[in-house]
Amino acid sequence: VQLVESGGGLVQPGGSLKLSCVASGFTLSEYAMSWLRQVPGKPLERMASLMINDAGTYYATSVRGRFTISRDNAKSSIYLQMDNLRSEDTGHYICARGWAQYSAQGPGTSVTVSS
Repeated sequence: VQLVESGGGLVQPGGSLKLSCVASGFTLSEYAMSWLRQVPGKPLERMASLMINDAGTYYATSVRGRFTISRDNAKSSIYLQMDNLRSEDTGHYICARGWAQYSAQGPGTSVTVSS
């Protein structure tokens, strides 16, 4: 099982980024998937989750309406579209297999929102 994220970087406040996560070693369509955020000195935070068959989503209150999680099973990939970014969105974003408990995580990709 492997998850590999990409798409992080430096962006100005109000800008957008799209994170990608390529999954291998398992069938993506059979799992709920999540994006988590790690900030130094704070616990790992669940930002967004997507159910099997896109049956439902979860978003942290702080990102609801600004972030969108999606998947492309044919490409074995999940995405996190992040719009109207704020400085407090800065962190290390991690792709994870699961809804609220996670059986696999990628190494992550860093996002810095700063002017």
